[in-house]
Amino acid sequence: MTQRPTQDGRRPASDERRPANDGRRAAARNRAALIAAAREIYAESGLNAPLSAIARRAGVGQGVLYRHFPDRAAVATAVLDENVRQIEQVAAEPAADIALVLGVLTWHQTQSAAFISILHAEGASGASGVPAYATALSERVERALRGHLAPGHPLAGERGDLMVAVAMVSGAVTGPTREHRERRALAAWRLLGVEVGPVRPFEE
Repeated sequence: MTQRPTQDGRRPASDERRPANDGRRAAARNRAALIAAAREIYAESGLNAPLSAIARRAGVGQGVLYRHFPDRAAVATAVLDENVRQIEQVAAEPAADIALVLGVLTWHQTQSAAFISILHAEGASGASGVPAYATALSERVERALRGHLAPGHPLAGERGDLMVAVAMVSGAVTGPTREHRERRALAAWRLLGVEVGPVRPFEE
């Protein structure tokens, strides 16, 4: 397309034609790339993976990472919030029951070592040494599950039993493939006497 000359007869330079919000778009792209990279790194290596590895995977410098996420907690929360949000969303469905919610929970257990880490945060126990963000995310998972526990359900025992059971299943989720990890998770739920619905992500 032909460029129109400016009032003084000059054609605009490429920088002059660049949209004013290009910097914002680049920042949004960098943030999205960092979250995607962190999701992959955390899924492979857990929450203790170095932030430098995330920046490298995203193709940006570590300074860019810190501009978006001031510390490790901010990165982890941005990545893991989506896992927890899916569990909250399925729990809010009118036809949801505990088996359906556990199916989505189990999907995320089989997908991410990082998600398993927060499920060991022991919810409301306030255990020392547990990062605050992990406790907060774990408590959200517990609330979503507890809202569907009927009296007499195997997980509706003493306060704290629910997340102990979730942590026990998380400990069984090992293996080289997602399918193998899913089989182990379902075996663990079965041994606990708990029915689990379809193991899949929540789809709106």
